[in-house]
Amino acid sequence: MTKAYPSDLTWEQWELIALEFPSAKSGGRPRTVALYSIVNAIVYVLCEGCTWRGLPGDFPPWQTVYGYFWRWSKDGTWLKIHDKLYKWVRVAAGREPSPSEAAVDSQSVETATMISQDVGYDAAKKIHGRKRHLTVDMLGLVLRVLVTSASLPEREGAKKVLNRVHNTGNHVQRLNTIWMDGGYRGDEFMRWVMDMFRWIVTIVLRPLEQKGFVHLPKRWVVERTFGWLNWCRRLSKDYERLPQTSETFIYVAMIRLMVRRLA
Repeated sequence: MTKAYPSDLTWEQWELIALEFPSAKSGGRPRTVALYSIVNAIVYVLCEGCTWRGLPGDFPPWQTVYGYFWRWSKDGTWLKIHDKLYKWVRVAAGREPSPSEAAVDSQSVETATMISQDVGYDAAKKIHGRKRHLTVDMLGLVLRVLVTSASLPEREGAKKVLNRVHNTGNHVQRLNTIWMDGGYRGDEFMRWVMDMFRWIVTIVLRPLEQKGFVHLPKRWVVERTFGWLNWCRRLSKDYERLPQTSETFIYVAMIRLMVRRLA
């Protein structure tokens, strides 16, 4: 029997996503673990920032938990659950399921000492690690994320993440405006976005005469989303061997946030 942890999903939250996880494969050994415990163990790792081996003993074995996490990442289960909840949260907020505006920004984060794959140096931020390229709607909900080496220029990362957003199809059929900061300025980049996706890039610049924090219209929602992610200790740095695992943890963090809003 697993004891209750602050990170656990309530039964009401679990019921929103329980049917989206794949059923046990036929012909193999019967499933002996409850998926509710598996998901709670994954969310525990996300929120508490522990290693897989550091899972408390009342959860299923860490090898089993990690196995499910990885399989659901590879087969698109996490992304499917994320996209379904995304539409529900927008409708519950009185919005159309598909957004008309989005904002893009990047965040450079340090990697753990033992991580060497897809790691670079962001000279502007003076950070050695990886860069999270985030696309969010005006509610701050993530559309798509891309994790790359920190050395990748912002405009190149934006091209890749916007291509992912475009490939979601009906999820962004109303999208027409992309808000970005001054780091994305450039006529060639803006023409590329217009030619590829028929979206208009609008640059919001910081007033030169103001110092400290400045509330930038339409752009601040991305910063708030980065703040939400920081509540998850596993995302305080990039501890993952593969960038794809970092992306999955961000989607899981948003799934947790959205089920809490809905239930």
